[in-house]
Amino acid sequence: MTQTSPAQLTLGDKTISLPISKGTLGPDVLDIRKLYAETDAFTYDPGFTSTASCESKITFIDGDAGVLLHRGYPIGQLAEKSSFLEVCYLLLHGELPKASEYEEFETTITRHTMLHEQFDRFFSGFRRDAHPMAVMTGAVGALSAFYHDSLDIHDLRQREISAHRLIAKMPTIAARAFKYSIGQPFVHPLNKLSYPENFLRMCFAVPAEEYVVNPVVAKAMDRIFILHADHEQNASTSTVRLAGSSGANPFACIAAGIACLWGPSHGGANEEALNMLKEIGTPERVKEFVAGVKDRKYRLMGFGHRVYKNYDPRATVMKQSADEVLAAVGDPNDPLLQVAKELEQVALNDDFFIERKLYPNVDFYSGITLSAMGFPTTMFTVLFALARTVGWIAQWKEMIEDPSQKIGRPRQLYTGATERNYTPISSRG
Repeated sequence: MTQTSPAQLTLGDKTISLPISKGTLGPDVLDIRKLYAETDAFTYDPGFTSTASCESKITFIDGDAGVLLHRGYPIGQLAEKSSFLEVCYLLLHGELPKASEYEEFETTITRHTMLHEQFDRFFSGFRRDAHPMAVMTGAVGALSAFYHDSLDIHDLRQREISAHRLIAKMPTIAARAFKYSIGQPFVHPLNKLSYPENFLRMCFAVPAEEYVVNPVVAKAMDRIFILHADHEQNASTSTVRLAGSSGANPFACIAAGIACLWGPSHGGANEEALNMLKEIGTPERVKEFVAGVKDRKYRLMGFGHRVYKNYDPRATVMKQSADEVLAAVGDPNDPLLQVAKELEQVALNDDFFIERKLYPNVDFYSGITLSAMGFPTTMFTVLFALARTVGWIAQWKEMIEDPSQKIGRPRQLYTGATERNYTPISSRG
C-alpha cells in the first residue's frame, strides 16, 4: 500500500487533509479514520458499499471487468488447473505450495477429517426435519466445546491447527447434516480418497452396497468448491471478521459466517435460481417469462450481482461443469438446462438486460449442477458454506495478524427522538 497527495475536505469552517491510499489493484481509498476526531462528523454508507473495512492481500474483484483473482491468480486458471486443497493452501499462505508442502498439507487435512466420537450424539438433539443449515450453524459452533487445545487466537500454532480442523471437518459435518435429514446412517471418512471424493462418499454411500465415486462428479465438486472458496468482503466474510474482531474463537466466528450465509440474498441464491427455472418449465416459456420480468410480474434470479457488472467469471466455469455433470450422470437434454441456456441467450441479447448489466452469475448454473449430482435444494447453501470456510479462515487469520485492526464498531445516523423526560403511566393520557 502506498500513499499519494492527500485530499482536502472542507466542512463548515474546517478544512482537513485526508490521506489517500493506493492498493496494488482497485480504486484509491480515502483514509477517514481521523474524520470524526477532527470534524465531529461521520460518513453515511448503508451496506458499506463505498467503505473499505480492512486492508487485504487475499482476493481482488473488478466487477466492471468481470475479474476475480485469488492471491493474484485468475479464478478461471485455478478452476481449470488447480485443486481445492491447493487453493486452500494458496489462500492461507499466500503462495502456491511446492510438491512437498502440498503433500504435507493434504496429509494433515486428510487425517483431521474424523469427528470426535461424542460429537455424533450432537446431531440427535436436532429434530429430524431440521434444515441442514440450522444443523451446520449449531454443529460448527459446538466444535469449540470439543477442541479446547486450539482456541488461543494469539498463538500462531493454535490458529493453524484450528484452520486445519475446520477445513478438514466441514465436509464430515456437512455430510452428516445431509444423512441425518434423510434418515440414513453416518458414513465415516476414508483416508485413501481425495477431498471431494471423500465428501461425495460420505453423502451418498450406504452400508447395503458398494459406492464408487464418479470421477466426473468428483472433478465438478472440486471445481465448485474452488469457485466458492472466497469472494472478498461479502456479507458472511464481513460477519466473520466482525465476530473475530471481538476476540471470539475461530469456530464461533465461522458459525457466525454460516448463519449470515443462510440468507436468501447471499448463499440461498442458487436455490432461488433453480426454483425460477422450474417455474419457467420449458424453453418455449422463456420469452413469456422475460416479458413478465420486464413488467415486474416475475423475479429474475441468478442474474446480476452486487459487485459484478459484467459476466461473472465463475459462471463460465460453472456452465461447463453443468454440461459435464449432466452428460455423465444426468440428462444432457434436461429441460432445466435447456431453459437455462435459452434464458441466458435471450438475456444476453436483450437491451433490457444489457442496459441494467444483468449477466448470469455463479448461482445460475450451480443449482442445476448440484441437483444433477443428487443434492436437494436444502443442501445447496451447506455446500457453499463448506467451500467458503477456507476463505473465512484466511480472512479471519489475516485480520488477527493485522496490527491496525480494532473491534468492529460502526456508527449511525440517529433520527430518533431527542432527550425527553419520563412520565408516569397514570399521566400518559
